[in-house]
Amino acid sequence: MTRRGPRFLVVGPDRFAWSVGHAHGAGDGKRWVDCREIVRVRREGAKGQLLLIFRSRDGHLAADGFLMHGGLVMHADGRTLNLNEPGVVRALLDAAIAGGWQADAPGQSEVDGWPLFDA
Repeated sequence: MTRRGPRFLVVGPDRFAWSVGHAHGAGDGKRWVDCREIVRVRREGAKGQLLLIFRSRDGHLAADGFLMHGGLVMHADGRTLNLNEPGVVRALLDAAIAGGWQADAPGQSEVDGWPLFDA
């Protein structure tokens, strides 16, 4: 998976480190399979990490590095999100917290990002 260094969001008294990366399987050597964009979020000083995973699947596209830039995800109806934008990550983080993610829970919490797309 490729990643940049962390960026930071301040939410009330909390500071969250976040980054966006791309991962995929090797496939048959001619094309990549299981392309996915991943947003990693961790509250400073907390044990847990949130992984918002946007996998390419029917009606949903994750950046492939050729036709779409890294961090871009597209819904079947043409709507897109740029996961490199702090405001987008903030909205996704708020939706994940509202959905029950707890920063203090140990380990990684993997969450399908597509249900949060409209956040």
